[in-house]
Amino acid sequence: MIKLYGLKMSNYYSLTKALLIEKGAEFEEVKAPPSQDEAYLERSPMGKMPSIEVDGRYLSESFAIFHYLENTHPEPALLPADAFEAAKVLELALHMKLDVELVARRCLPELLFNKPVSDETKEQVRDDLAKGIKAVERLLVCDPFAAGSEFTIADLYVFYGMGLGGMLAKNVVGVDLLADQPDLAALLGRLAERPSIARVAAEQRG
Repeated sequence: MIKLYGLKMSNYYSLTKALLIEKGAEFEEVKAPPSQDEAYLERSPMGKMPSIEVDGRYLSESFAIFHYLENTHPEPALLPADAFEAAKVLELALHMKLDVELVARRCLPELLFNKPVSDETKEQVRDDLAKGIKAVERLLVCDPFAAGSEFTIADLYVFYGMGLGGMLAKNVVGVDLLADQPDLAALLGRLAERPSIARVAAEQRG
């Protein structure tokens, strides 16, 4: 039985939970807020969430967890069999994570903790988000899924990256990441109805 550590409020926790559901893996959730306590750092070296425990061993970072699950639970596959196409899926997921979600996350202190972000930082975030969303747009297929005809790990990163990233962008720096992005908006709507994602959302509300 896999143990999933973290809090439901985390988009990466939600992503990993949806991933576990997609893979049909048995898991239990363990409430564990971020911490710098030594016991927590044994599970997650930066004290972040989520992390998982498998037979007394720990693994952090959603990409590493995905790699583990893709190998231990190969069906359903969340990467194409073709090596180049698989790399393209990961390319899209990483651009969403690094160039959109993590850029917008620079504004998290203002939204969650009422700690104002400087005007200089906000301007840089606006500039970087404009480039990041364009990069993602170049890679998106949306026919009907993020990277093509099959649901992949890229869909989870797009959905959960845009969830937090889009909220931060709009509420803190006044940027609508879905402006002029009808295909992306439609994709997010379809993904919200995906059983794994819908279950995560329902249990988060409950």
